[in-house]
Amino acid sequence: MKTYAHILFDLDHTLWDFEKNSEETLYALYDQFALGSFGKFDCSSFYRKYKFVNMRLWDLYNKGRIKQAELRESRFVKTLTGLGLEPHEVPAGISEAYIQLCPTKTAVFPFAYEVLEYLKPRYGLHIITNGFKEVQHIKMSSSNLHPYFREIVTSECCGYKKPDRRMFEHLLGRIGVAPEACLMIGDNYECDIAGARDAGIDQVFFNPEKTSHRRSPRPTYEISCLSELKQLL
Repeated sequence: MKTYAHILFDLDHTLWDFEKNSEETLYALYDQFALGSFGKFDCSSFYRKYKFVNMRLWDLYNKGRIKQAELRESRFVKTLTGLGLEPHEVPAGISEAYIQLCPTKTAVFPFAYEVLEYLKPRYGLHIITNGFKEVQHIKMSSSNLHPYFREIVTSECCGYKKPDRRMFEHLLGRIGVAPEACLMIGDNYECDIAGARDAGIDQVFFNPEKTSHRRSPRPTYEISCLSELKQLL
């Protein structure tokens, strides 16, 4: 095992449990905006449809094909019209309500705090995320993740998005180290793993669902639980 000095973490789907937090938020919005009164879909269908739409819009955003505003403005319209509502029936303010509520949720992946407590005295810990600056800081404050990290780089603040190597180089410049001294941990193969590799950084592919894949080239390491980092590091 190589010796590293700095560990770079993705935030959503790696430390902060986006799916669990988003599900809780969407169930609350279903009641708040009386979506059941339309009689066209239940809460589970609403969650599944939103997850499908949001994932595809984020993929377009990460590829630079849509802007932040379009992602935020269109995901509930596409979700609810896809479930049978007319555009004029989409409740005003539902997107804003989601943005306000979801980041305040506190669920993190199992062993997140235990592993961060273990790593903090041994390495410089940093966040590198394509999420939006204000939202990501709220997530980290709500879930008490801020104390563990030195640098927090978002695509919004540096002007580049993973997998663009310039985003990784921006963080390397801020902490003043060579890529060989760093290890990237993330769940997204294209953004986190391929992006880090292109910047000369070793990678840990976080695959909690143990999804079968034949990625080439393979990530430097692969784990399904954050607790495995204590064995690697």
